[in-house]
Amino acid sequence: MNKAIDPQLMQAAEQSAHHLVAPSQPGADMAAFWMPFTASRQFKKAPRLLQRAQGMHYWDVDGRQVLDAVSGLWCVNAGHARPRIVQAIAHQAAQMDFCPPFQMAHPQAFELASRVAALAPEGMGKVFFTNSGSESVETALKMALAYHRARGEGTRTRLIGRERGYHGVNFGGISVGGMVGNRKTFGPLLVGVDHIRHTHDLARNAFSVGQPVHGAELADDLERLVALHDASTIAAVIVEPIAGSTGVLIPPQGYLQRLRDICDRHGILLIFDEVITGFGRTGTPFAALTYGVTPDLMTCAKGLTNGSVPMGAVIARDHIHDTFMTGPEHLIEFAHGYTYSAHPLACAAALATLDTYEEEGLLTRAAELQDYLAQGVHSLKGEPHVIDIRNTGLVAGIELAGVPGEPTKRAFNIFLDCFEKGVMVRTTGDIVALSPPLIVQREQIDHIVETLRSAIRRAA
Repeated sequence: MNKAIDPQLMQAAEQSAHHLVAPSQPGADMAAFWMPFTASRQFKKAPRLLQRAQGMHYWDVDGRQVLDAVSGLWCVNAGHARPRIVQAIAHQAAQMDFCPPFQMAHPQAFELASRVAALAPEGMGKVFFTNSGSESVETALKMALAYHRARGEGTRTRLIGRERGYHGVNFGGISVGGMVGNRKTFGPLLVGVDHIRHTHDLARNAFSVGQPVHGAELADDLERLVALHDASTIAAVIVEPIAGSTGVLIPPQGYLQRLRDICDRHGILLIFDEVITGFGRTGTPFAALTYGVTPDLMTCAKGLTNGSVPMGAVIARDHIHDTFMTGPEHLIEFAHGYTYSAHPLACAAALATLDTYEEEGLLTRAAELQDYLAQGVHSLKGEPHVIDIRNTGLVAGIELAGVPGEPTKRAFNIFLDCFEKGVMVRTTGDIVALSPPLIVQREQIDHIVETLRSAIRRAA
């Protein structure tokens, strides 16, 4: 779908981007913003304020260029300020800014759903739109519970997550999630939730290139929970194909297929959280395709709109959707949704994003570059404090030995050092994560790796 770009509109957008007024310098006006997932006191003492972005780079308020090695926050897969996406958002805002999603719709929502479904594994042909990955997870969990009730198995109410899993920050997501820092503050969370063990195995799999050899048998931990709770009480299992926010944990060879087989054997739905892996990160549109395992439900967000407008989605197998389509036609079949589901601006941004991916072959580019990235990041083996390196597609994790008594400090200092040297990386615990935009060039991968190498050597 090639749509001409209005040169006047693009010129105006570029002029606007280059003449933004710099934010106020640190002071009392910073006090009102309660920042998300941020060491707020440290940040406000030395703010990292970004003003504009283009392609592979940000620029801060002082005009300093910063290479983006993390796609913003795992989301800007096609690079920043892509003209087709900018124009699509501007055009849609002028044509129709909002359409009520309950009992109404607009054509772009149906077009987008069809195009997303066409990228998904065969048989996953239904798309429900949300506004974020967190909302996509909540939606998928509710779909699983409601599906079993609709088919006469209302006893299936238990949800199974995985240790070290990240599924957003709503109550359902942190309940099935397994990152203690996201859970410990908020009380007992949802009832009827259990967890299988994680797949991180430094003793057997350290410094694996691609999928680790050992660990497929870890999927059998689901059988333990089936024996404990009985399969008739379990609705769904949710996992990330690649656990991103916990430090880029790559699935062992055969693990996901084994998990699929166990779910099939016991009538349990399998949910893949592809908020991070969706839209080209692993070299195919979805990690489900990369690993040849089809889930029953699949969540996505982030790369759906290239990070430009908040949007998420749940992709469902056809038979799950069809199970709901019973009873009087005037009644709502699934009592769930959001004010901004399939928002017109988000749909416009997503359609333009898919056009950009298609025109530039970005959904498969990670497969072309993964060996080069692997060579670069694995060259860090032997550097001070590096205890593991993991990679696949265009994502990598470098795990560091923590500072005794001060967990996360070493990685955080490396993050600050890299930023000062003009490269933005991401840290989670004592792990540095890399996930550059899919437009990254080999020389930029080299620059990221060498900047990280120098920062690791300087780290205490």
